Order: sequence, then structure tokens, then C-alpha cells
Amino acid sequence: MTVFRVTIRGKFTGLDDAGRAAVPAAGGAAYTEAGTFTHDATVSVFTFRCQVPAGPDDGEDEAALGAMVALDAHGHAYEILKIAVTDMRDIRIRPRGRRG
Repeated sequence: MTVFRVTIRGKFTGLDDAGRAAVPAAGGAAYTEAGTFTHDATVSVFTFRCQVPAGPDDGEDEAALGAMVALDAHGHAYEILKIAVTDMRDIRIRPRGRRG
């Protein structure tokens, strides 16, 4: 399966105590379909990492929208500062060669 990896940097707006407790529960640095958060000590600024399946004709715009849907599913009000999309179909891994 081919995927996009989307990283959204933002800040929470009006996060209550329940939200401050919920964000660390969804924490992590992995890219998942539900998305994971890393955040600052005050839980006001965040990085959201999400993996979005890539259809044959999908581009970065569709991937960004899919990640925003996943972010919205967490139910926290936010303001987006930056979105970065990586199309994993474009990533090439060089085979290990002999050194020497």
C-alpha cells in the first residue's frame, strides 16, 4: 500500500483540562492513520503526524485534507501553522553496497 506522510504543525486554541489530558494519550512520533501528537510542555503547540493512504490519482492536496480530517477527529480546536506532505511513492531506498 502506498501512502502519504503528513506533518501538521499548529497550536491549540481554547484547550480545556480534558483536552490537555487527551493529547498526551495520543502522543508519539510514529505516523499512523489516526495520527499522533508531540507537543510542548504547556500542551499549546503541537506537531501532528498522520499517514494517509494514496490512491493512484491522489496528490498532496488530497493527503493534506485526509490528515486534517484525522486531526479534526481528535476534537480539539486548533490553528494550523504549517503542513508538510511527503509522497512515499517518491522515496527511493538505495541498496546497501560493499564499502572499501
